[in-house]
Amino acid sequence: MNGPPNPIGLLAELTYRCPLACPYCSNPLELERREDELDTATWARVFAEAAELGVLQVHLSGGEPASRRDLVEITQAASGAGLYTNLITSAVGLPAATLRRLKAAGLDHVQLSIQDIGRASSDHIAGYEGAYDRKLAFAGAVTGLGMALTLNVVIHRANIGNLAALVELAESLGAGRVEIAHAQYYGWALRNRDALMPTRDQVDEAMREMDRARQRLEGRIAIDFVVPDYYARRPKPCVGGWGRRTLNVTPSGVVLPCHAAQTIPGLSFWSVRDYPLAEIWRRSPAFEAFRGTGWMQEPCRSCAYREQDFGGCRCQALAIAGDAAATDPSCELSPVHSRMPAIAGQAAGSDGSYLYRGR
Repeated sequence: MNGPPNPIGLLAELTYRCPLACPYCSNPLELERREDELDTATWARVFAEAAELGVLQVHLSGGEPASRRDLVEITQAASGAGLYTNLITSAVGLPAATLRRLKAAGLDHVQLSIQDIGRASSDHIAGYEGAYDRKLAFAGAVTGLGMALTLNVVIHRANIGNLAALVELAESLGAGRVEIAHAQYYGWALRNRDALMPTRDQVDEAMREMDRARQRLEGRIAIDFVVPDYYARRPKPCVGGWGRRTLNVTPSGVVLPCHAAQTIPGLSFWSVRDYPLAEIWRRSPAFEAFRGTGWMQEPCRSCAYREQDFGGCRCQALAIAGDAAATDPSCELSPVHSRMPAIAGQAAGSDGSYLYRGR
């Protein structure tokens, strides 16, 4: 490979501050401090460098990005750089007046997270009373302004039986897309795995339910459904392949190949405070570590799918196999593949209660 392809997406983690306490939170266990967050001007520079590098879209995320008082200015900078802007939000702390300002600043799309159907369950999962009602009102404000809306649902044992109702909710709210993905067991979600893991029967029924929903809503609502890795036979390419399509910038400016990359010891992560984004993308040790196929062990090295799944998830390989360079254990060819369903079965049979961050 002469050089990495240009990235197309940037996840801008503006802050780790968040009013919610979701038990599947994928943010690090040790959060970066507010005083270390990049300022508005630095984010504007990062967006300009991203556009020059070939990035097409930026996802403004967190934590809760509305915790930033300069969110409108940050959005305007991203839009001014020519990037398609997507705001990933809980809606808590984001009033309709601010949404109108965001639209005027160039915001293209809103991705709204929702925890479950119904006030009691949704608020319990979020760890925030009143969140559900705010979310529904916010969704109405988004579509009322003529903006594109995606409903984002993290699936786990408590809500996996409500997928049909959640899709119907998205339909009633005027969403054009529903993204349904199982909790990824890193960070806080790993702490809560016994309380979150569904059974295999629940997952199989969910897949059938989503097939029915896709057929019913074909051409009207796009439905993305990602099954749990613990019940999979084939691995998914980590963010389209490590260092191939996307990059993350943390609140303090550290650039990551994937959201959980810092769980892998021994990698050196560069910051936008010290290097231009293009140099980080092309030369930083962390991005080079698992880019392409040269780093692979067997069975990945000789596998016909090695340039399709790129060995799967490096963080999951570390967590389950104990080696970040190993075949993702979700692959049936992995020598430790049997650990995945065994762990899932044990966790799904547990009666764990949620452990909330900071409580």
